[in-house]
Amino acid sequence: MNQSVFAVVAALVGGVLLALQPPTNAMLARGVGSTVNAAMISFVVGALALMAAAAVLGAKPELSQAKALPWWAWIGGVYGAVFVFAIAYGAPRIGVAAVLTLAIAAQLATAVAVDHFGWLGLARRPLDWTKAIGVVMVFVGALLVRKG
Repeated sequence: MNQSVFAVVAALVGGVLLALQPPTNAMLARGVGSTVNAAMISFVVGALALMAAAAVLGAKPELSQAKALPWWAWIGGVYGAVFVFAIAYGAPRIGVAAVLTLAIAAQLATAVAVDHFGWLGLARRPLDWTKAIGVVMVFVGALLVRKG
């Protein structure tokens, strides 16, 4: 399987699992009495799964190269923690579809800005009309799902 096809399949699988994460973490939050604790448990379990995958794949961190990274390269886990908390909190209150469509709309708008300006070390991919219309359509879709 070539890398582009694998990237598309991985994104689709990730999207399916992302839709299952809010209700799973919301149930966990009810069981442990706190959305923050549920998010923490989710991250611990995820970290253990990644450690097992790294062990199976023989992936070892290159710590000598890591020292040269900018400070913001180290805070991706904070983004994930906030996201996991937000969707676990929002899913039982506004529904999984609403919380995820709002999150996806915000993700897409941010992603378009990152691409357009080439932020965070990525190549620039300028915004054009088709992308702009797509972003607007996703926001309209998110509002329609939220209203429904």
